[in-house]
Amino acid sequence: MKVDEKIQLSDLGGKLTRLFELAGEKILAIERSWDHGLGTPVFTVDGQYTTRGWTEWTQGFQFGCAILNFEATGNEKFLELGRSATLERMAPHVTHTGVHDHGFNNVSTYGNLRRQMQEGVIEKDEWERHFYEMALKVSGATQAARWTVTHDGGGFIPSFNGPHSLFSDTIRSCRSLGLAHQLGHVLMGENDEAISLLNRMIQHAESTARFNVYYGEGKDAYDQRGRVVHESIFNTNDGKYRCPSTQQGYSPFSTWTRGLAWVVTGFAELLEFLEVIPEAECEVSGGMGVVKSFMEKAALASADFYIHSAAAADGIPYWDTGAPGLAQMGEYLSVPADPENEFEPVDSSAAAISAQGLYRLGKYLGEEAGKRYRQAALKVANTLFSAPYLSEDSRHQGLILHSIYHRPNGWDQMQEGCKVPSGESSMWGDYHALELGLLLQKELEGKPYLTFFDKE
Repeated sequence: MKVDEKIQLSDLGGKLTRLFELAGEKILAIERSWDHGLGTPVFTVDGQYTTRGWTEWTQGFQFGCAILNFEATGNEKFLELGRSATLERMAPHVTHTGVHDHGFNNVSTYGNLRRQMQEGVIEKDEWERHFYEMALKVSGATQAARWTVTHDGGGFIPSFNGPHSLFSDTIRSCRSLGLAHQLGHVLMGENDEAISLLNRMIQHAESTARFNVYYGEGKDAYDQRGRVVHESIFNTNDGKYRCPSTQQGYSPFSTWTRGLAWVVTGFAELLEFLEVIPEAECEVSGGMGVVKSFMEKAALASADFYIHSAAAADGIPYWDTGAPGLAQMGEYLSVPADPENEFEPVDSSAAAISAQGLYRLGKYLGEEAGKRYRQAALKVANTLFSAPYLSEDSRHQGLILHSIYHRPNGWDQMQEGCKVPSGESSMWGDYHALELGLLLQKELEGKPYLTFFDKE
């Protein structure tokens, strides 16, 4: 990736306005046409959102897009859409015991609405705020109850694949535990044991940093600093780590770039969260210094890998760093990504997620130490919010084009005359583009910095 040291946040002002203008049109188009009896919109086929029965992890993004668009534009019809849909449709997600997606579904809806009320974006109503907080407390505890103990006394939140499976995706769902903890909640276990949600959040983060992120320290023959594995497999009989794996990447020994994106952003966001947590609350986890140390190590390694080894010159990655067709593309990282090439698809959703993490890490590190990461984030945003990624076609319901869902399973639409999937959008890609856009817009306008937690 060629980091642009000269690009300024102010340079993106017009693009941010256009992003939210287009997003509003597409949110309303989906709302007019979507049959809720089909489930949740997941990704587009020929420009129209459709569903995919795997797990219901994108509904919070659907309604979260409307909530974020209201905040960016002030148009209250999006608030009404997001608020009423959250009330009518999100309750099952709050108590969903079978998934690792609580930070996706519930923080994107109940969490954003509560945050807007806290910041005065929407009118304060105590009973409404309590409603959001109760949902967030239950969601955090439900997520934390999904737990696998490792052989050394640690543990992790297993993916929907089962108790053996540690996904890199889940690091960003840890914010559901963090927010519920900040709201004063605990998980009550057997014999009335009060289980700290903060401790479980930290334990999961430590397991992710230890098993899913590589540091060039000789873990295996493919150990490259910052490389991320999608999934780690454990023996559930004794809790021991067995091997790397993947569901959506090319191989266990390459890096699926959306898994990398979740790690970049998940750790950066948790580092910000720790800044408002009293040090004494981390003592049982070895102390704040120990916790921040492993999180910083994972965040820096994965962010550096994204910049130097995953993203093309314009900041957009291909779907997997080991995808076999890349070998036929020459020095593909030294030029802008080509979403319509003949060999391997790009994944714009990985870029949308990663850019937010790069910016947050840059803010966390400070003015000088973090400058390169912030500039990298602005470079990615500048690319995403322009053609060929920003969808300006009113007939296409997606906002950010060239997203990939599940390349190995062949789920992604192949356009006529093309040899790889391209031209389609995903609900998580669109949501994270808006979350990135709102983060940058609030920074540009001097409004409160966007976090999932209370800053005071």
